[in-house]
Amino acid sequence: MELPTVEELAAQLAAVSGAAELDVDEAIQRNSDIDSLDLMEWLYGFQNKYPHIPADESLFSDIDDTTTMRDVHARLIALAPQPSEA
Repeated sequence: MELPTVEELAAQLAAVSGAAELDVDEAIQRNSDIDSLDLMEWLYGFQNKYPHIPADESLFSDIDDTTTMRDVHARLIALAPQPSEA
């Protein structure tokens, strides 16, 4: 199963949080509609949909006021198992 695009991830987080929108390059913590509980709820949904990607709360351990969904997406790509080459 493929990893969702960064735009899809941002839309999922916006839906969970009730944010009108979340630009992929907007700092997550600067969006007043998104809090840590929203991040954990989004992560729980992600874990259920993509159990093959070992994402956990450490994904947000060093989040700061510059972290964007593009950063989170890059971390998820790094966690995703790479297809084995035959």
